[in-house]
Amino acid sequence: MFLRQFFLFTLFFIAGYLYALNGNVPEGGRSSAMGGASVALADFWSLQNNQAGLAFYNSMAAGVYFENRFMIKELSLKSGGFVLPTKSGVFGFKLSYFGYSQYNESKFGLAYARKLSERIAVGVQLDYLLTAFGNDYGNKGLVTFELGILTKINDHLSIGAHVFNPINAKIADYADERIPAVFRVGAAYAFDDKLTVTAEVEKDTDFDPMAKFGIEYRIIKEIYVRGGIASNPGLYSFGFGINIGSLKLDFSSNIHNVMGYSPQISMVYRFK
Repeated sequence: MFLRQFFLFTLFFIAGYLYALNGNVPEGGRSSAMGGASVALADFWSLQNNQAGLAFYNSMAAGVYFENRFMIKELSLKSGGFVLPTKSGVFGFKLSYFGYSQYNESKFGLAYARKLSERIAVGVQLDYLLTAFGNDYGNKGLVTFELGILTKINDHLSIGAHVFNPINAKIADYADERIPAVFRVGAAYAFDDKLTVTAEVEKDTDFDPMAKFGIEYRIIKEIYVRGGIASNPGLYSFGFGINIGSLKLDFSSNIHNVMGYSPQISMVYRFK
């Protein structure tokens, strides 16, 4: 039992270094397949990746996301959300759960996005982060927020920026332990209605910068294929998406040279 717990906590440490939930990991099968380069994309999962993108999302929708990190169930990430456009802007709610009974992290977010003009939008999200330990070790919750901006320079080029937890919220008095702030800036370029490329740089206050690149190609109207790469640590990704009426399914996987595969799946339903 001790060896199992030691092994799992070691994996949590490794997983935390790669992309812990409290480090604001990108979500959605589309983003995951494109190396996580999603700060300049406007889709349902802007609810997590850059709330400003929600301002360009004009349908009420609900979605779920699941990642089996390194094929280990104790390191799985589950997420769900809801988006509601109104005349006053777009509102969203999301929740995420990472881990298992002995250690887990949860995130609850309430988002709001609004266009400042036809090409510029801003977004904000209030977050409640909860870290819980098993065996009566207790839990710790805190409140923070995130901000984003997305600019459509023209019909082809979009530029986005996002910051998670700019206040560097404290999670424990011991050693002044804090949730890291995460800054992301990037661009997306659509050559036409078939080919889109993305690139971004992410800086976590605890680690060196990470570069991400992604590509998406629409084979036919209903089917997309995607690929991506990220540095620090080195990750490769691939996947595909299927649109079936109001239902959107995205499948993807990341590959780490040492830890192996992390498959993901997301599903979004747009209400008419």
